[in-house]
Amino acid sequence: MRLAQLALPKMRENKYGKIVNISSVGGKIAFPLGGWYHASKFALEALSDSMRNEVREFGIDIIVVEPAATRSEWGSIATDNLMKVSGHTAYKDLAKKTHEVFTKLSNKVQEPIDIAKLIKKGIEAKKTKTRYVAKETSSRILLFLRKFLSDKLMDRLIMSQIKQ
Repeated sequence: MRLAQLALPKMRENKYGKIVNISSVGGKIAFPLGGWYHASKFALEALSDSMRNEVREFGIDIIVVEPAATRSEWGSIATDNLMKVSGHTAYKDLAKKTHEVFTKLSNKVQEPIDIAKLIKKGIEAKKTKTRYVAKETSSRILLFLRKFLSDKLMDRLIMSQIKQ
């Protein structure tokens, strides 16, 4: 946001600009034991929506890129820390199952180049979309279901995948 604040005066002066915020599918769907991460991504989604309406009149686009799991060291760092922090608490069973599920999913991730292509697509578009979503199939299905299922049904769906 600080970088956007610094760039906006020149963009307003030029009556043109594109700001790309990297969010996550985790900014739309929250999984257990990921509250801090999801909160930051939900907040970035809201901030982007607000900014988009503030700067539109100046010819500036706000683009949100929502990757799903992407090949990097982040996944193993996150799940290892999950076990370190919660693996010996009242949440140890949930932590263990969550760790197992995310470890199994680690072979079904997008490549970083796929995210770079989404960013490029948004930047080069004459008429930008507000959001560019990961192509990864299971995330697209979850995002689709999120639009139609009640919160309680969505919770059941998520927990059914973790407590298998």
